[in-house]
Amino acid sequence: MITVFAVGMIVGAPLMAMLTLRLTKRLTLMLALGVFTAGHVIVALSSDFTLVLAARFLTAIATGAFWAVANVAAARAAGPAASSRALGLVGAGAMLANVVGVPVGAFAGQAMGWRGPFWALAALSAAAVVLIARTVPREDGAQEAVSIRSELTALRSGRVWLVLAACATTTGGVLAAYSYISPLLTDRSGIASGIVPLVLVGFGIGALAGSLVGGRLGDRRPHTVTVVAAAGATFLLLAVSLLAGYAVPTIILVALLGFFGLGANPVLMALAVRFARQAPVLASALTVSAFNLGTAIGSWVAGLTLNSPLGGTGPAVVGTVIAALTLIPTTALALTQRRRSTTALHPNAKADTTQRIAA
Repeated sequence: MITVFAVGMIVGAPLMAMLTLRLTKRLTLMLALGVFTAGHVIVALSSDFTLVLAARFLTAIATGAFWAVANVAAARAAGPAASSRALGLVGAGAMLANVVGVPVGAFAGQAMGWRGPFWALAALSAAAVVLIARTVPREDGAQEAVSIRSELTALRSGRVWLVLAACATTTGGVLAAYSYISPLLTDRSGIASGIVPLVLVGFGIGALAGSLVGGRLGDRRPHTVTVVAAAGATFLLLAVSLLAGYAVPTIILVALLGFFGLGANPVLMALAVRFARQAPVLASALTVSAFNLGTAIGSWVAGLTLNSPLGGTGPAVVGTVIAALTLIPTTALALTQRRRSTTALHPNAKADTTQRIAA
């Protein structure tokens, strides 16, 4: 069920971005939440596993569409000067869901059975449709008349693909380790299984704080944030690999990994939207796909190492390598921006240099 949902997110986000291109952001958000609600009702009522899988896939497509459009709507509402901060707040909702929603959902499942959390999500998403209708401003339909061809043409930008590569590697590296953090904590660090959920909450709190701080700083120095976050995540994952035998340092490192590992995500989304120019929704959708694709690949490769000589530390080692790869696209983006800024400040510098050489 988890795998089907991930595939639906990867495929659904860009697909729905194209299919809903001529709809207003407000209407798309409401429709996506409506499908999300219906999908959870189907799961809650169904006893057929095939139908449940189909509903999960449909729900994932709606989720991808929602995130793609929500990012653009938030960035537009905040304006260019505060787009990263706005996306940090939107991303904080996802982090808060991990900190609060996951343990509450687990408790609800124990108290009401496995169908209980699905009914709760259906009710909450239905309420969210009403909130979206009341709070998201209406748009001029003429502004939405964008062709699919223009959207695809805008993605010829090499900087967009560098951002997407960074999205895949940063999330893939962190979640390669995080997906298998429980065996590392119990088998290598000697932490009791009852304490593991608290460690996971620490990671979630770190991710929530990182999303807010990264979004705030990203409006002023986006490339500094992405490079520092990638370097920090790489260092922390390496430290987890080396210090996994010590409980207290590992707990601290996991919390810091949430802060640095996912703190640059809103900045990367803002950069993708900015670089795509006339194709913001498609660019935002592709970041959603990139995040999920990186998670799927990273977790799969990390899982293969559990039966290797590395054992429980294998996923952290894999995560270190993948996270280090994030430094390639983020550094390239920073250097490209520096060259563009230099050219903008000194537009005649190249001509002057050519004249001096000729002389």
